[in-house]
Amino acid sequence: MKTDVAVIGAGATGLFTALDLSLRGIKVTVIDRSGLISGTSGRMHGLLHSGARYVSNDMTSAKQCIKENIILSRIAPHAIFDTKGLFVAIKGDDESFIDEFVKGLDEAEIPYSEVSNPLQLEPNLSTEVEYAVQVPDKVVDPFKLFAGVAYAAKHKGAKFLLYEKVKGIIGSKVITEKREIESRVIINAAGPWAPQISAMHSKESKVVELMPTIGVMLVFEKRLNSMVLNRLRPPSDGDIIVPYYETSILGTTAQVVEDPDNVQVENEDVQYLIEEGSAMVPKLSELKPKRYYYSVRPLLKSSDARSATRDFEIYDEGDMLTIVGGKLTTSRLMAEKLSDVTSEKLGVKSKSTTSTTPIPDALSMYALRNTIGDELYSNGYAFSRLEEALQND
Repeated sequence: MKTDVAVIGAGATGLFTALDLSLRGIKVTVIDRSGLISGTSGRMHGLLHSGARYVSNDMTSAKQCIKENIILSRIAPHAIFDTKGLFVAIKGDDESFIDEFVKGLDEAEIPYSEVSNPLQLEPNLSTEVEYAVQVPDKVVDPFKLFAGVAYAAKHKGAKFLLYEKVKGIIGSKVITEKREIESRVIINAAGPWAPQISAMHSKESKVVELMPTIGVMLVFEKRLNSMVLNRLRPPSDGDIIVPYYETSILGTTAQVVEDPDNVQVENEDVQYLIEEGSAMVPKLSELKPKRYYYSVRPLLKSSDARSATRDFEIYDEGDMLTIVGGKLTTSRLMAEKLSDVTSEKLGVKSKSTTSTTPIPDALSMYALRNTIGDELYSNGYAFSRLEEALQND
């Protein structure tokens, strides 16, 4: 099998890269050991960042997030919900951080407004809230978003090899369990598994500096908030509550792990999240989480997970490009920069058009409309049907 570019990883960055390159007329093949967004991207907490969370410690990421928030809302309105976000300071929180936070919002050009009576907007908030500011945080359904991205890439000629594990790499040839793919450039967009892929290509890979970091999230059956709620303090555990459809999702922890395939969630982590989240919404302490899940973030190495930037880096390893870091919110931008480097290697002069290309509501094309299975299976069944369609020529 021959292709111009072999993209390893069907997560957010890999799929947007496949779309970006396909729109430039480049032949792309996407390979993943599982299905679409089955790793980190499909396990995010549902927050489309405004960038406000990072204005105190990661200004580059804050500026990236607000720009991409606007772009994604424009090109994929079916997958994004404009809930807005509320940052709240609780009695006893560091008051000096409020001024630092507001100055950061100004610097990042993130629109905001102070809220004099936040309990009118969010009745379940703690009465201990002493200050609140509204920002343009939103909620994103990653399955709706990336089903559309994959569908659009397929429509432009991209090929998909899902549930097909990469076993080896020789030069620019990718060897899977089923075949060999000859490419001109390999893109390693495997997220926290990127070092494993790079090691197949070169034992001296620079990507060993990756810092895989687990984030645990709790799902509560009741929707307790209508806006994204954030604790107005430096980023820490249990300080975001996302209203996701009929649930509320509380997150998140940040613990460095060695192996992204061998992760254990401790009961202490769950209890600590509830304790911290209850400071914003006391009712959380009365509810038992419906379930928990986790993702492993491919962060750039730093002294600790909380201080690590959410910016990204591209490593040029000759016939392989590896991208690490970033966020789902900035995945389109990451793909654009990665595709620029790839295009230059291939001698293609076309520019990125993903910032203005509408993303279709692909899941609705595969849903079981007006059948008894519609309510029972919904997006999950539609997603499996979409994956089958992507792999059929």
